[in-house]
Amino acid sequence: MGYQSTLYNIVLILHILVVIVGIGTVFLNGLYGAETRKRPGPGGLAIAQANYRVSMVAEYFIYAIFVLGFALVGLSDGVWKFSQTWVWLSVVLFIVSLGISHGVLLPRVRRMTALMEEMAAGGPPPAGAPAGPPPQVAQIAALGQQVGASSGVLHLMTLVILSLMVFKPGA
Repeated sequence: MGYQSTLYNIVLILHILVVIVGIGTVFLNGLYGAETRKRPGPGGLAIAQANYRVSMVAEYFIYAIFVLGFALVGLSDGVWKFSQTWVWLSVVLFIVSLGISHGVLLPRVRRMTALMEEMAAGGPPPAGAPAGPPPQVAQIAALGQQVGASSGVLHLMTLVILSLMVFKPGA
């Protein structure tokens, strides 16, 4: 057992697979957001809710990336070490990405979904209500900008981590 053993290669395949499923699932969430904006009301809400549910499943695959990456270092018989720049920096960036995701991105997505649910449940405006969009629309737009910015940062972090995995500085 060790680097390039059957077990190592199986874990490597699983590591790559969970990256594809986990990161791949959430990487294009902005497209779902765009489709949600095109369909105000129950249709857009359904897209947002489905996207959120799928993203929550992808989260488990994203956690598995970290676990399987550690397993690969452990199975490498010292070929890969936590002291190597590409390994420790990938770990740090992964943890920072999780912090951004859980601390910034997901709370705003949950709030946006709750606001859309409020609007869908509210029905038409009462007679005599001021004309114009409901107040939730402006809140959703502001949150959407924050979601877009944090998603952009996460995409950049993914690119940097992927580059570290390919080029392996400090190996």
